[in-house]
Amino acid sequence: MINNDRIVPIQKQDLITMYGTIINLVAIGGGSSGVPVLAASTIEGAFSVTGTGDTGEKIANQPVKTLDFASGVTAGTVYFVAAYDFAGITVAGAAATIAEGSATVNPDGATLYTATLSSGTVTIEAISPVVSA
Repeated sequence: MINNDRIVPIQKQDLITMYGTIINLVAIGGGSSGVPVLAASTIEGAFSVTGTGDTGEKIANQPVKTLDFASGVTAGTVYFVAAYDFAGITVAGAAATIAEGSATVNPDGATLYTATLSSGTVTIEAISPVVSA
């Protein structure tokens, strides 16, 4: 349905699904098969990246309360939206070392971030555009 301003509003997808669709379009355009979904282990938004070595890119399927890069994971990136009660990121269950210059997570339930683990340090970047004042 087009409104009077000729804008087609998003009605059939939630925001995270829309983000995932856009990320996959970019990935597929770059020759990749897409970005896999990382499912929460609890309804409250507890996520764990498991495996060994570099786990590649993933997108969290709901707002993230906690994100843990489990023991054995040495690198990987997670696209995520922080839940209103975002509690932080851990590596093998311990508080993550956040890289200097990383974005501060604003748990607004809408902003898209990446958390990238590399060499034991997590770098957080805000992906969603920020409107400047």
